[in-house]
Amino acid sequence: MAADPTAVTPPPPARLLPVAVLLWLAGLYLRVPILVAPPLAPFISADLGLNQALTGALTTLPILMLAIGAMPGSLAISRLGPRNTLVLAMVIMALGSAARGMAPEIATVLAASTVMGLGIAMMQPALPALLPRWLQPHHVAMGTAIYMNGMLMGEFVGAGVTLPVLVPLMDNSWRLTLLAWSLPALLVAAGLFLPKRDLARPAQRAAWLPDWSNPLTLKIGVLLGLSASMFFGLNAYMGNLLEQTGHFDKLSRALFFYNIAQVFASLVMLKTARRWVGRRYLIGVMAVVSVVGTIGAIVLEGWWAIASATVMSFVAGILLILLVALPPLLTRPGETGRLSAGTFLVGYTIAFVVPMIGGAVADMTGDVRHSILVMIVYSVLVLPVIRTLDLTPARRAQES
Repeated sequence: MAADPTAVTPPPPARLLPVAVLLWLAGLYLRVPILVAPPLAPFISADLGLNQALTGALTTLPILMLAIGAMPGSLAISRLGPRNTLVLAMVIMALGSAARGMAPEIATVLAASTVMGLGIAMMQPALPALLPRWLQPHHVAMGTAIYMNGMLMGEFVGAGVTLPVLVPLMDNSWRLTLLAWSLPALLVAAGLFLPKRDLARPAQRAAWLPDWSNPLTLKIGVLLGLSASMFFGLNAYMGNLLEQTGHFDKLSRALFFYNIAQVFASLVMLKTARRWVGRRYLIGVMAVVSVVGTIGAIVLEGWWAIASATVMSFVAGILLILLVALPPLLTRPGETGRLSAGTFLVGYTIAFVVPMIGGAVADMTGDVRHSILVMIVYSVLVLPVIRTLDLTPARRAQES
């Protein structure tokens, strides 16, 4: 039988390794610049005289930008291509993050945080859009797992390494610490030009606005909102929840286990991504277990509640990767950035709004558990969406 002249020979592992390293490092910077803010908050607050609301805005403002900045990212992908967009976004992120360390007062810090959040938001759709350009179809799920492992490791490293390791090395200066985390991203951005790969060049000037007629945009988006709102929401209210139940002394260990659970989730997905991505029943199982784990966090107490929350974090991390991996699997390469941007717009808007509503309800009732209950109610309401997902890969749909 004659060989297919159009077939593409998979590259050897030695050529894939540099791509994998760059994807992992880019993923790391999806979260490190955001999650260095909480451990540095006491230093920034003491230096600039911040109240609680402004201190919280150092973290919540970039998360809000993850939703708002998705569309500029999609527009840039359609005009510049995914790699150039990722490079531009990383430069914006690095300069915005570094500018926080040089800001003389709080207004400038918040403005720089907004710019940084815009850069991270543009990175989010650029990474899945880049995967079909750099990787063969059977490696796309693995590529997603690699950069998501970097992202989830960034959550842990940013929150867990900054205070005990980097701050002392930087002479207890929050400004130098921000510069130390931010400026190496410029080297990663430069490294993105090294791979000479373009396996799936899309048409020029492709559409960039979300295709709201595509049901996947809303369906994946509301499910991303389920995963993100429970993870960020429970993370935000963990201290208040433990204080209300008389276990505040366990907070530091609770947050450690809670956040490192997502790192282990990403390691599991590195091993199983090719078999698990695109399986609707697995999305359903992970979503249901996430809800059950969140319920356990408010009906149990002490270490049992912390264990239940940690299980939720682990499973929500797997669910997040399963959902983020869908756009490059289900669409043509030229449409991936558009679908990813739409789902991030929907998902992170929900992840910002639902915990905020929960907090308002808890303020009215005086019971922090009601803030978590709002997230549970939202999640239960959107669970039926999973049954309606059409997970037919684009290449298979084109062949049929």
